Amino acid sequence: MHLRATRESEIQDDYSWLEEFMETAWSDRWEAERDAGIAHAIEKDFGLVSELHGAATALVDDGSGSSKCELPVYGGRPVYHPSHGQPPFVLLTAAEVREAADFLATASFDALWAAAGAEIAAPYRGRDEAEVKDIYLGYHAGLGAFYGRAASTGHAVIKAFWY
Repeated sequence: MHLRATRESEIQDDYSWLEEFMETAWSDRWEAERDAGIAHAIEKDFGLVSELHGAATALVDDGSGSSKCELPVYGGRPVYHPSHGQPPFVLLTAAEVREAADFLATASFDALWAAAGAEIAAPYRGRDEAEVKDIYLGYHAGLGAFYGRAASTGHAVIKAFWY
């Protein structure tokens, strides 16, 4: 999963444009954009990161966390390939980026881990759970920092899922 923050007004609602923009960002500018705080990536564990954040639905009595907890990984509006033969790009508006940043800033990692950690750690058989927990704490903190910066500048976010 590759995330790129940009001004909402610069985004074209067109699969071909998104593909070119994100491929160039990944292949030509990844390190510079990551270092500038406008790009972030989680290579293979983003589905489990989504499960970790999804645990918030069980922790919030009024259900208000249910939509916000989806925003960091899978949430947003998909833009599909014309043949639907490729994963869609997903767009978050600046307002949704603020919601994602707020969720990540206020969600207790320890509470999320207590609710979902055993299930998330299961595929890591043979590894120390504390080590796995630290990996996911890093993912959670990294997403929080990325979305926090994007929200503070009023940026939208484009997500690419490269398989």
